[in-house]
Amino acid sequence: MKYTSNKDMNNLIKLLIRSDWVFKHGSKHGRLTSPDGAYKITVSKSPSDYRCLQNFRSDVRRVNNMLYNE
Repeated sequence: MKYTSNKDMNNLIKLLIRSDWVFKHGSKHGRLTSPDGAYKITVSKSPSDYRCLQNFRSDVRRVNNMLYNE
């Protein structure tokens, strides 16, 4: 399944889904929800920023830190 046009983000999303994250499609953006449902990350379908992958990884890292350091 294709979640975004960026192949590296797509692979990371697939790994997160295997780790019980949930992805919901939208018209322009998708929404990735953490396993406990408390945190959501918005994912662009066609990211145009060259830093999109770094920003996405940073968002995922931040949420994981909040989940496992509470």
